[in-house]
Amino acid sequence: MASIVLQQLDRYGPDRCDQLSFEQASAYAHDLVRRQYENFSVVSWLVPKRLRNDFAHVYAFCRWADDLGDETGDRNRSLELLAWWRRELAACYKGKPRHPVFVALHPTITRHDIPAKPFEDLIDAFEQDQRVHRYETWEQVIDYCKRSADPVGRLVLYLCGYRDEARQRLSDQTCTALQLINFWQDVRRDIVERDRIYVPADVLTKHGLRHGNLVAHVSGERPLDNEQRQAYREVIRELVDRTEPMFKEGRILWPKLAADVRLSIQLFTFGGESVLKAVRRMNYDTLDTRPSVSKATKAMLMLRVLFEKCFATGDGGQGRRVTQGGDAG
Repeated sequence: MASIVLQQLDRYGPDRCDQLSFEQASAYAHDLVRRQYENFSVVSWLVPKRLRNDFAHVYAFCRWADDLGDETGDRNRSLELLAWWRRELAACYKGKPRHPVFVALHPTITRHDIPAKPFEDLIDAFEQDQRVHRYETWEQVIDYCKRSADPVGRLVLYLCGYRDEARQRLSDQTCTALQLINFWQDVRRDIVERDRIYVPADVLTKHGLRHGNLVAHVSGERPLDNEQRQAYREVIRELVDRTEPMFKEGRILWPKLAADVRLSIQLFTFGGESVLKAVRRMNYDTLDTRPSVSKATKAMLMLRVLFEKCFATGDGGQGRRVTQGGDAG
C-alpha cells in the first residue's frame, strides 16, 4: 500500500500546501498517527492525557520525515523532499509554520522549549540513508543511531519535562539498542527492500564473510554454504551480545522518571528485549527468517505494563521535572 504521506504531497507538498488552523492541523496529526500506527490507541492510553496531543504532533513529524526518506523509491527525489522538509522545520522555528504538521508542532515546541537539534538530526539520518548503503565499522553504525534513534528518546524526554544530559544519555542507550536489534532482525528485508546493510563489515570480516556474501545469498545467486551459515550466526550472536547491555543500562533511567511517563518507555524496552530473545531462540539465523514476537508475548508485555500502571505511584524520588527552560534536578 502506498504511503499516506506520499499520497498527500499534492495537497501538502513543496508545490502546494493547504493552510489549516491549529485545531485542524492537530486533528490531522492525530488522524495520521491512527492510520499509520495501529497500536496508537493503546500507547496513547499509557501516555499521560496532558501529553497525548504533543506526542501525536511529534510522531507526525517523524512519520513524514521517515516516509519522505524511505517510500519514494528514488534517492534523489527523497533528498529533494527531505531538503524541503528541513526548510519547513526552519520556518517553524522562525514562528512561521506552513505545513499542517508544523502548524500542530509549533505550540508543542514552544510549550516544552524543544531545541531544533533532535528534529534536524532525524532529517540528517534520513538523508544519510539515501547516500550510505553499507557500514564498515561498528562505530559507524552507532554514529548513525545517534541521529536515527537517539533523537526520538530525547524528544520524549523534552515532552515529559526532562532536560538533563544524564537522563538523555540513558535514553540514548535504550533507543540505540532498539535500533540495533531492529537491524539484526531485518537483515534480509533491508537488503531486499532498501539495498542497505547495517551489519558492519569489520564484524563480518572477523568471521570470514563480506557484505557481498549476504547479498548473493538473499538474491539466490550464491547461497551460503553450511560453514558460512554458521559464520553468519556467529556474526549476529556477537552483535546481539553487544546490544543487550545497552538495554540493561537504559533501564537505569526508569526510576528517574515520573510513574505516569515511565510506562510507555518500559513497554518499548520490553518489546525490544523480546525481539532480542527471539533472535537468540532461532539461533541467530536471521538472514532467511525474520524473528517475531508472538501475539501472546505482546499481550503479556502489555498486561505487565498495565499492571504496573495500576499500582505505580510517585516518581521514585529521583528529582523534579520542568516544562519551560532550565534543567531537571
